Amino acid sequence: MDSLLPLAQKVGEKLKARKETVGVSESSAGGLVSAVLLAVPGASAYFMGGAVVYTRPAGEAFLTASPDRRKGIRSSSEPWATLAAELVRERLNTTWGLAETGASGPTGNSYGDPAGHTCVAVVGPKGKISRTLRTGSNDRVANMRAFAAEALKLLDEQLA
Repeated sequence: MDSLLPLAQKVGEKLKARKETVGVSESSAGGLVSAVLLAVPGASAYFMGGAVVYTRPAGEAFLTASPDRRKGIRSSSEPWATLAAELVRERLNTTWGLAETGASGPTGNSYGDPAGHTCVAVVGPKGKISRTLRTGSNDRVANMRAFAAEALKLLDEQLA
């Protein structure tokens, strides 16, 4: 977590200065995004909440979407990351929605994505942006850190 703190502090400072808020949905990062944002003193000014949406039941409980809205979208994809970011933003009424979904390892997921694959998305006043990261590694812990870093970097870019 220590390696993620400088980026979280940078993001937190920008959000506080702008009086903006964020909601987080993450899966394979396992709560690291939320944890590192909350580790920054004053996080209550910008962090409205988050969920580790690791399974379909968790997705149905925390990110319920109409069948039409979810149709044709699979987990661990940029469209799902974007939808999750939209949904967490709507549910928590935040300025920004941040989402991550992937396969941390040591094996891939049931959709055929390899270990080290994640998709991250940010939805906010500037619109929607997503991207895919593939680390090429099956090191679960290293991938979780890389996924959290990628999500925070994407949010930081949108705050620029």
